[in-house]
Amino acid sequence: QVQLVESGGGLVQAGGSLRLSCAASGNFFNINAMGWYRQAPGKQREFVSDITFDGSANSAESVKGRFVISRDNAKNTVYLQMNSLKFEDTAVYYCGADIWDSPFGAKRYWGQGTQVTVSS
Repeated sequence: QVQLVESGGGLVQAGGSLRLSCAASGNFFNINAMGWYRQAPGKQREFVSDITFDGSANSAESVKGRFVISRDNAKNTVYLQMNSLKFEDTAVYYCGADIWDSPFGAKRYWGQGTQVTVSS
């Protein structure tokens, strides 16, 4: 079974920083894109940032210049360094990854989510 396990969420004051981690485990061949999404109360899940296997990254406009995504392919882990946090960054953050769990193609897997709360 493939699993994504997130860590690093918590409570932080506005202007502070947090670093999220997401590690993939289980039986699989390879991982394509890995990324972060978030869902605030009463809102739909939205894209935050993602990164390809070779390190090409994309980020939502709302986090550009503040959040940095990176990955360690040897550890099957993606990170999200969040700086200059704002109250509106408060949400449950989910890790998503396109994982080749069979020779026939990749499947999107999701982590369980980690809460990030920014106090104003």
